[in-house]
Amino acid sequence: MQLGSAHDVSLKGGRELASDVRKSVKAGTDPIERKKTVQVEEAKTPSFGTFADELIGTIESGFRNEKHIYQWRRTLGDTYCGSIRKKPIDAVTTDDILEILKPLWTTKQETASRLRGRIEKVLDAAKARGWSTGENPAQWRGHLDHLLPRRQKFQRGHQPAMPYD
Repeated sequence: MQLGSAHDVSLKGGRELASDVRKSVKAGTDPIERKKTVQVEEAKTPSFGTFADELIGTIESGFRNEKHIYQWRRTLGDTYCGSIRKKPIDAVTTDDILEILKPLWTTKQETASRLRGRIEKVLDAAKARGWSTGENPAQWRGHLDHLLPRRQKFQRGHQPAMPYD
């Protein structure tokens, strides 16, 4: 079993690690399997909230002003996405997305549409990182467009024309 390179582990530290490994073998556990289990646990997929915050931190330099960063943090934060922020990103389902969007979809259509797009972007980024597979549950075309009514272009209607004089 490897304990680490001489660059990373001192001689004294290597002796201590070797002693711990011998003790675990005497206790009947396989130290190699235990090390693999620890590595798998460290490579677990992050929660939606953790990854969304990380992604915003990564892409915020592309935003035009502070207001955009604020809007992304607010919509992907506890205000709207509180129900999925603690969920592993690969466990987010279409039902979760619908639970978030349905209360907003008819009353605040612009907010709901932007929120859906932001969630879709987070889930696409997670797929690119290998933490998620399959279809994106926040995808509009061919997925949510069958489950939610079509958005109205003008929710408040047209503004009346001003008098020409």
